[in-house]
Amino acid sequence: MAMQFNRLGKYYYLRFKRLKGDPYALAFGTAIGVFVGITPTMPLHTVTILILAFLTRTSAIAGVLSSWVVCNPLTYIPIYYFSTVIGNAVTPYELNWEKIQSAVAEISSAQSFGHSLQILAGLGLESLTVLLVGGCLLALPFALVSYYIALYTFLKIRAKRQAKHILN
Repeated sequence: MAMQFNRLGKYYYLRFKRLKGDPYALAFGTAIGVFVGITPTMPLHTVTILILAFLTRTSAIAGVLSSWVVCNPLTYIPIYYFSTVIGNAVTPYELNWEKIQSAVAEISSAQSFGHSLQILAGLGLESLTVLLVGGCLLALPFALVSYYIALYTFLKIRAKRQAKHILN
């Protein structure tokens, strides 16, 4: 099992390493992907990333890849749990954990995108407010940190490519 995670980590690292483009656009695309990936809007991640990347003229591919890294079956429950805790603390509404667990289980096994949206709508406006506010507050620091880590990484990759190109 640990070997599979190691291989998966190397796979995503290589995918990021092979991305080409402006390091700032790639880093901002990565931050968008991390931000959206951590928000509890599971069936809408890719669409949201594509729209935000288009509007900000950043890398949609970097965004989608980073979203896949941060939002996966191992992180669904912690994302929804901490979004609920934070949302309950900062909004006037109260959302219980059992309701969220059942919704996450249903969304994970949903047969279609429309069915996932019905499940989210069934939570109610107050529940969605708690989740979205909590999720955005949870995601913001991770997105900021990921921007600077990605920018540093993409600048180093660009410098290595330029040095290699000069030597050839």
